[in-house]
Amino acid sequence: MGLIGKIIVSLMPIAPKFLVKRIAGRYVAGLNLESAIDLMKNMSEENTCFTIDVLGEEINDVDEARYFVDEYSRVLDSIVSNQLDANISLKPTALGLLIDKEVALSNIEEIIKKAALNDIFVRLDMEDHRVTQETIDVVLEMQKKGFQNIGTVLQGRLFRTKEDIAEVSRELGPLADFRICKGIYLESSDISYTKYQEIVNSTNDCISHMLEMGCYTAIASHDLPIINHSLEKLSDMGMSVDNDPRDNSADSRVGKGPGYEFQFLLGVRGNLRRKLASEGHLTRVYVPYGTKWYEYGVRRIRENPDIAWHVTKTIIMPWTNRR
Repeated sequence: MGLIGKIIVSLMPIAPKFLVKRIAGRYVAGLNLESAIDLMKNMSEENTCFTIDVLGEEINDVDEARYFVDEYSRVLDSIVSNQLDANISLKPTALGLLIDKEVALSNIEEIIKKAALNDIFVRLDMEDHRVTQETIDVVLEMQKKGFQNIGTVLQGRLFRTKEDIAEVSRELGPLADFRICKGIYLESSDISYTKYQEIVNSTNDCISHMLEMGCYTAIASHDLPIINHSLEKLSDMGMSVDNDPRDNSADSRVGKGPGYEFQFLLGVRGNLRRKLASEGHLTRVYVPYGTKWYEYGVRRIRENPDIAWHVTKTIIMPWTNRR
């Protein structure tokens, strides 16, 4: 898989944009909010809910962040007016975190405040290691201000993640709310696991740690070893689709499952998602949209060439991966 991915990455600069768009169309809802709303309405019959992401990250000028603040305001209005079971994901660097932290905090707070008025949860996406601690700090600061509708993402591949789980849990108790994934950013072996099985094992350990510490745990993975481990751990702890036996005062959050949920990227492992939903598990689809679809697709493949194999597989064997 690694070799195939590297070959595809090397061809990206000469690939026709229309071809990249054809590939990306499976994983991006469209160019605008209206296309994302239409897609979610159509998918709602599949007994799933959504996280909406406005494509874009790491702005060059702090003034660029205003676009994202205004666009997320539109997203929140649309969630309410269309009565969608959806929350939102923010990229902290798109809101200025690497340029001016105070401006970024103000931008994030403005979005969170509006979301809180409508019981809509806000997830801070986790980007590369440059902003790991800063992103966690934003969550803690917003919680101190009284906003309980915020959580972040942690990456199983990083050495520090288990300690981050413990630290945030000590600070927030049952309000600790994570999305856990393997992590797409290929970090240095000095700070992260780099081999597939090591990353899977670490991610599984993190999931167990989150559940044991009483955190809300959003399991964002398409890997069967991780999903199967999660199901076994939930069973061992007596957690089920309608029961969270942990002492958890935050277990009645709007739009949340009984202490956990499963999350999938749009266009990936749809059959598995539908199977979990049919068994009663809360499932959520990550729905990105926007004009930055090309940058989103190319950057993700360049950052992690193994993704290219999964993309290629869906093209040559589409029956293996219904949307």
